[in-house]
Amino acid sequence: MGRVSPVPGRPASPADPDRANDYDSVAVAYAAANETGIDNAYHERPAMLELAGEVAGRRILDAGCGAGALAAALRDRGAVVTGIDASAGMLELARRRLGADADLRVADLARPLPFPDGAFDDVVASLVLHYLEDWGPVLTELRRVLAPGGRLLVSVDHPFAVHAIQRGAGHATQYFETYRWTEEWTLGGRTVRMSFWNRPLHAMTDAFTAAGFRLSVVSEPRPVPAARALFPEEYRALTRNPSFLFFVLHTG
Repeated sequence: MGRVSPVPGRPASPADPDRANDYDSVAVAYAAANETGIDNAYHERPAMLELAGEVAGRRILDAGCGAGALAAALRDRGAVVTGIDASAGMLELARRRLGADADLRVADLARPLPFPDGAFDDVVASLVLHYLEDWGPVLTELRRVLAPGGRLLVSVDHPFAVHAIQRGAGHATQYFETYRWTEEWTLGGRTVRMSFWNRPLHAMTDAFTAAGFRLSVVSEPRPVPAARALFPEEYRALTRNPSFLFFVLHTG
């Protein structure tokens, strides 16, 4: 789905998953923040597109497509894009953006996907896997729907960044554990609780290899230079500290 900045002054807290991750209630405000904020528009999305490279003619599944910003960029580069998301509200915004004929479907990544084997050349999972506790079933499904030689491109919150936030907020978390954590986002005057799973780097790579993927790239990109003038303080912080972690994986 994606990242926006949490509300200032409300640190990350131990897990309270009740009523968390309600994207339908903030879909319009979230989409606007995703469109123009430094985290998505000037950091995560450009990095994902750079890793994707030349995509003309490639069949791409945008797993957790949200309001369709990344799907639109991939389509503009000539890809044939299918989008899935658990939020019907976000998919409605994606349909307005991409057109009534866009292949967009409500789907839960924790369940079997509604696609045949080998349906896609690439899958992009942009800031979505960290919503899931168990990566095994979803990675198995993503590998199933990829054609031989296909790629899985993943971005997640950087585990060391999350660990540092937790420790800075006074929580006695352990880097080597997999644990749930929450934070509060304020969007359109509404505060929502967002809940994520943090896991150490080795747990991520172990999950990828257990699902049969071959890891080819691990990347820790910085924001694009255009963000410097627009978001000077955030740009300075994001060029000195990790925020996102990217992987490129292959099926064979």
